[in-house]
Amino acid sequence: MSHQDRILPGILLMLGFCIIAPLIDVASKLAAQAVPVGTVTLGRYVAQLLLMVPIVALLGHPWGMSRRALALTFARAAVSVLSTYSFVAAVQHMPIADALAIAFVEPFVILFIGRFVMHEEVGPRRIAASVVGFIGALFVIQPSFAVFGVVALYPLGTAVGFALYILLTRALSRHMHPVPMNLHTAWAAIVILIPILALGGQFDIGQVRFETPEGIFWLWCFCVGLASTVSHMSMSYALKYAPSSTLAPLHYFEMLTATLFGYLVFGDFPNALTWVGIGIITASGLYIIHRERLAAKARAARG
Repeated sequence: MSHQDRILPGILLMLGFCIIAPLIDVASKLAAQAVPVGTVTLGRYVAQLLLMVPIVALLGHPWGMSRRALALTFARAAVSVLSTYSFVAAVQHMPIADALAIAFVEPFVILFIGRFVMHEEVGPRRIAASVVGFIGALFVIQPSFAVFGVVALYPLGTAVGFALYILLTRALSRHMHPVPMNLHTAWAAIVILIPILALGGQFDIGQVRFETPEGIFWLWCFCVGLASTVSHMSMSYALKYAPSSTLAPLHYFEMLTATLFGYLVFGDFPNALTWVGIGIITASGLYIIHRERLAAKARAARG
């Protein structure tokens, strides 16, 4: 398959991710109506593990890993748990579109981590676009904070967690194929979560505990893991076929599908101020992607 022929499957798989990923949020919101957030989070990784074991076996991927890969896997699992718990805790009370809009400051977080932690070269235009993006997030957070209180800040935890998750995924991809990566992240997350939920139950810490789901809520908890596994596999293979610079702008399509599902299932629809914030975040993110492309071309020309 030629490079050009591979672009279209990559785009279609990325669009598939944008359609399936909001179903994680829908299932999480449905499950969290009667199940603690910690249990929903654990359910995601248990389902992911059960789904990934036969896939890894069928595709014949190796099960082992190096010590370096093991350390990165646990780090990736830890930030994934942070990201997942924060978002489930948010959508338990907030509209999905509002929570996702705030979480979409993640590209700006990656940029700041690159600039101030990893000391990467980041120009003033991209820094300015990041500041504008955060201002857009405030348009969403301000009315949400007035209605939901501190819950409106949970998606920021998702943004930070997912930004670190992306950076760790890039590092881990040098040591491991994406398919076993998802398997190992699932069991590592379970290992991390079990003692945390046990302590949460022991000391009766609100949503940080395990409680056996009942009835239809078993299905919703499983669907969180199912949608997570399918969507992230779709994204992994999309990145295999097409460059990230081509796929990154498509990620903002998820904002529209999340709004649609939130409206169809829960009757939630963003208000005018939230739409302004979504517009600012999207425009800033697309500008950063554009500047990243230019910077990549400049680096290639120098190299």
